[in-house]
Amino acid sequence: MFSKLKGKDTKSKEINTEEKPSDLEVVYLPFSEVSEKSKVPNEPELDDSQKEKYQKVLEHFSQEGLSVAISEENKKSKDTSKYKPLSEAEKAWLTRECFLRYLRATKWHYKDAIDRIELTLAWRREFGISGNFDHENTVNADLCSPENETGKEVILGYDNDGRPCLYLKPGRQNTKTSLRQVQHLVYMLEKVIDYMPSGQDSLALLIDFKASPVGTQGSKIPAVGTGRQVLHILQTHYPERLGKALLTNIPWLGWTFLKIIHPFIDPLTREKLVFDEPFPNYVPLEQLDKDFGGHVNFEYKHEVYWPKMVEIAEQKKKNYVKRFEALGSRIGLSERDLRRDD
Repeated sequence: MFSKLKGKDTKSKEINTEEKPSDLEVVYLPFSEVSEKSKVPNEPELDDSQKEKYQKVLEHFSQEGLSVAISEENKKSKDTSKYKPLSEAEKAWLTRECFLRYLRATKWHYKDAIDRIELTLAWRREFGISGNFDHENTVNADLCSPENETGKEVILGYDNDGRPCLYLKPGRQNTKTSLRQVQHLVYMLEKVIDYMPSGQDSLALLIDFKASPVGTQGSKIPAVGTGRQVLHILQTHYPERLGKALLTNIPWLGWTFLKIIHPFIDPLTREKLVFDEPFPNYVPLEQLDKDFGGHVNFEYKHEVYWPKMVEIAEQKKKNYVKRFEALGSRIGLSERDLRRDD
């Protein structure tokens, strides 16, 4: 089991040995742009069959007066009397890349992709993240701020492929297991998506299990039930969003937790997990925290980092919405165009 969980032998990897500067200025804020050393890969070409299936999904969601469920339960019960039309924010969410992510996740069965997208729309409405901006959502910065006072989740830098990096640090856990912990993770996923550059629609997770003195909770490993709930959300409502997950400093208890939830992780996600390999192999040094071999002397100060992280995300979303409106507020617009900053 663990031989499959753990990555390839790190000795076979080429490790960046560039010398680290001795006096690094302290950094308190997230990076808003991709490093010059990062390169966003080109989008793969679609074959004729894939184009045809994409077109069927686009036509379905472009129907005049289309309504969708207001909750997952409503979707399952098929009580259409409670369905509501798509909002402008939901139309902006229904991009070309969104359709393609769900098509890939359903192995190009377009009817399954349509059903999955409608289920996610219902979930987003129920969960409280269906609006464009913080003030439109119940899951927002004010709700989640107490969860991040110790910096247990941080958006910082971009990897070699231009994916924004979300650091998860269970050792900095400061609250007991609750719904708000899940809301906090979802909120940070939404924010890191806002940080994505044009042409990139996946993120990098950098998970460090190292203990920290700022953590206030005895158990730093999530409860299995919470882990399964989070996995369900990630795999059902954020398909194809995970580009790479780097895990390090995994304790014995952490390996036990991973072993328990391993059967619930879909095979495609497992292939993206990398265990105990040097982070500099995947992230440019100038945007990588020094704790992981980079040149960024990052220090988390909640009262400084949190409002700036939210401000940058909101500004990027404003640009996204402005371009969506300028391009006709149409379903199926490309995120490549919507995320451009010219």
